[in-house]
Amino acid sequence: MNPKSRPWPRRIGRFALRAGIGLLVLGVAAAAALGIGAWRWARQDDAKAAMTTTGRYDSSLESLRRHPLPAWFQDAKFGIMLHWGPYSVPGFAPTGRTFTETVVQDYDHALTRSPYAEDYANQIKDPDSPTAAYHRATYGAATYADIARKFEAELADWDPDAWAEKFRSAGASYVVLTAKYADGYALWPSAVPNPHAPDFHSQRDLVGELAAAVRARGMKFGLYYSGGVDWTFQPRVVNTLGDYIYLPYGADYGDYAEAQVRELIDRYRPDILWNDIGWPTGQQRLNALFADYYNTVPEGVVNDRWQTASFWQALMGRQPLRWGFDRVMKWALSQPGGAERITTPPSVPHSDFRTPEYTGFDVVQEKFWQQDRGIGGSFGYNRRETDADYAPPEELLTSLVEASANNGALLLNAGPSGGAGVIVAEQQSRLDAIGAWLRINREAVDGTRPWTTSTATTTDGTRVLFTRKGSATYAIVLGRPTGPVTLKGLVLQGEATLLGAAGPVTVRPEGADTVLAAPFPGTFAPVVKITAN
Repeated sequence: MNPKSRPWPRRIGRFALRAGIGLLVLGVAAAAALGIGAWRWARQDDAKAAMTTTGRYDSSLESLRRHPLPAWFQDAKFGIMLHWGPYSVPGFAPTGRTFTETVVQDYDHALTRSPYAEDYANQIKDPDSPTAAYHRATYGAATYADIARKFEAELADWDPDAWAEKFRSAGASYVVLTAKYADGYALWPSAVPNPHAPDFHSQRDLVGELAAAVRARGMKFGLYYSGGVDWTFQPRVVNTLGDYIYLPYGADYGDYAEAQVRELIDRYRPDILWNDIGWPTGQQRLNALFADYYNTVPEGVVNDRWQTASFWQALMGRQPLRWGFDRVMKWALSQPGGAERITTPPSVPHSDFRTPEYTGFDVVQEKFWQQDRGIGGSFGYNRRETDADYAPPEELLTSLVEASANNGALLLNAGPSGGAGVIVAEQQSRLDAIGAWLRINREAVDGTRPWTTSTATTTDGTRVLFTRKGSATYAIVLGRPTGPVTLKGLVLQGEATLLGAAGPVTVRPEGADTVLAAPFPGTFAPVVKITAN
């Protein structure tokens, strides 16, 4: 053995030790730098956490969590949301796949190929998207700002009172309007200047006019605001979920969004403050906003889509980290049940209710929730959707009943077309069907609470949902019975009536089952009211 070769293992060991120490020092330094960056970001943001009101609530989470869920909201099981803005003029998006299917099957272009017509402003930025092809063929070189001017010109034919009357007739207890969607266009004459799109708002007070019309008919009025996304502050095309969540918007966006929401609260006193996607400030600033809202509208409610910004979120805005996030998301979505996880927002430090999208819960939930969904595959009006693309009334009524039985509500979206706000016949027919059912059976949902069990099955496999109010239990049969129905494994007793019908109704236990005999008319979802003796 060559004696000169013997020192090499020791040299290699010393080199490895020095390299390891160097990497450790670099790691500690990087961690320290990140920690300092996070501390500095939070300190600067927290410095802006100033309340403007005095009252019952302050900006601590303990104070906010003492805000009770108002009885009016827990009693109201059906609301209507409206996605309406410049995107309602072209009213175009691809059809044939749900948003979830699009994300799974075409992740790298999911946001420019989705069925959401309200995303028109982003979809036309991708020249290879179906929406961009439609835009070129229909509008040539027109910009999205030009589309907004067309929307404003058509507003002369919009009638907020006619809208409100339609929604009252549909049985809605409240209406939620998209005051500002992700396209950045505001439906009210906002005094908050947009540094990237001056005067990108309606000169006509669409929010105020609809609020007055809705409230005049005894309904509550809420406002949707896209806090997490505003494409006027971020001009790049959004393709993936990583782009959607993490593309940077600049430090001024947080100030802008907060100022606009405060303006909405001060002007319109919304009964529901419905944010979407996320929120561009830290938690302390958001807590101050919530406290001011509750002090201004004590019986108002906030939803759960207020995931706040942070230093770490800002880091994710960098392309390499976004790329990594997208690779992980593609893998996660390919796993069993992965796609369903994106339909329910994650928990946040404070909210009054949860908002699963196009899905619900089949067991009673401790926290009140609200399923939000479109009548079709899009929230905004999509001219490519036919009657077959819209959910049948039975599906929508099932969503309403399931929510009511499991401590929730249904927020059903309508997408009016154009600046005139025409609710197309296919959507109107669904609203009419819900209204007709509620005129007969409203007492079985509004003002009710979950019963001891929320669901049972008949001997022929039909589902039956239950609600309660006082001493009354409501059995809602999700089928079209024409003769007696037998509930399996459930014993009920009491005096019974069939809502909306005359004639004898009997409730007869048979062993472990119960037979409901009533003059069922063969219509969908009849309700038997059983009052304890």
